[in-house]
Amino acid sequence: MKRFLALLAAGATATGLTVLAGPPAAAATGCKVEYTVTSQWEGGFQGGVKVTNLGDAVSGWQLKFTLPDSGQKVVQGWNATWSQSGSAVTAAGVDWNGSLATGGTADLGFVGSFSGANPAPTGFTLNGVACTGNVGGGGDDDDPPPATGGGTPVETNGQLHVCGTNLCNQYNRPIQLRGMSTHGLQWFSQCYNNASLDALANDWKADLLRTAMYVQEDGYETDPAGFTNKVNSLVDMAEARGMYALIDFHTLTPGDPNYNLDRAKTFFASVAARNASKKNVIYEIANEPNGVSWAGIKNYAEQVIPVIRAADPDAVVIVGTRGWSSLGVSDGSNESEVVNSPVNAANIMYAFHFYAASHKDNYRATVSRAASQLPLFVTEFGTVSATGGGALDQASTTAWLDLLDQLKISYANWTYSDANESSAAFKPGTCDGGDYSSSGVLTESGALLKSRISTPDNFPTS
Repeated sequence: MKRFLALLAAGATATGLTVLAGPPAAAATGCKVEYTVTSQWEGGFQGGVKVTNLGDAVSGWQLKFTLPDSGQKVVQGWNATWSQSGSAVTAAGVDWNGSLATGGTADLGFVGSFSGANPAPTGFTLNGVACTGNVGGGGDDDDPPPATGGGTPVETNGQLHVCGTNLCNQYNRPIQLRGMSTHGLQWFSQCYNNASLDALANDWKADLLRTAMYVQEDGYETDPAGFTNKVNSLVDMAEARGMYALIDFHTLTPGDPNYNLDRAKTFFASVAARNASKKNVIYEIANEPNGVSWAGIKNYAEQVIPVIRAADPDAVVIVGTRGWSSLGVSDGSNESEVVNSPVNAANIMYAFHFYAASHKDNYRATVSRAASQLPLFVTEFGTVSATGGGALDQASTTAWLDLLDQLKISYANWTYSDANESSAAFKPGTCDGGDYSSSGVLTESGALLKSRISTPDNFPTS
């Protein structure tokens, strides 16, 4: 224990970002833009841009506008490929929204920074044609919500895959999963039963159950067959409730995953063969590598992933990162080592872990940068200190969850258990009863997470 796309700023070419070039594929004859500031904080804001094509159908488009204050910068954007040169910003359609029929719309967004005033952008054009519309603020209350499926998370999204830097559903649309992680199965198996998983799926409305199968600490190495069966049982229970199941090979001590290489191959060969036909399974092959180089982690991943792929060629695989899955930040490094030497495998993501009271602005800055270049999944985080104890840090937790929501980064909270530690969602003794949702059994951390997870999902289906 313990997005869509390109990062932008002035001087993009100096930071290695691709600058858009070449003419658009078609010209528009009219357009409307609605710009809103959906949230704002000290030095930053989130902007939304809805563009409607009022002319002939467009195959390939570029939306351009000007940031009128010299201190404004686009930090990160989604649903388009973004670039900035000086005060001029360009957003180009991506593969799944690059064609706009007459009357067709595209909803874009970005996180921006500012140092002075924060006036609205001006001079919107679509493929060179000036756009009309509202650029002031409030948006249109009559706009219909995004199309979403009416079933469970798995029914709606189907088999997941990685597209670009995103986790995408069967419609090739970026999505975010939100859920909870178990504690060690060897200690808290009483917390994972029909009643608790019914509550997680129906009351918490979680999309995801992460099963933390410790390898050491009286875990898998003591009874490989027994722990494999426990994991498979939880996969089935999650599937029955329409949730995704994240199988976590919970390496912690020793921190070099290569110590458990043979065990990992045996375990993942078994669970991948057994669950290959399921659409709800995601594999996390090393929980929190520590005391080991990125080269060592990469070597491990490139030996374990082919074992999974031999049985289950389609499932997403998540690779732990250096410094307790901090992209190296906790070891004084950063995401560049992964960017410069990625794992040689397709359909993979990289794990990032944080504990809100211990890991703050510099960790969030790393995630903001890295998310434009790497597909990230927060497979574990806590609302307290890195020890799993101490006081709930609500401000930092909220800042983290807001960032993950903005970037559509999926997450699992530590832990869905009644452990005697402040990171636990339930008060001690709760798992001996049948109530896993009411305010009387939830800790401060549990109440905060339930309130965030139980808000409606936004799973696009078109």
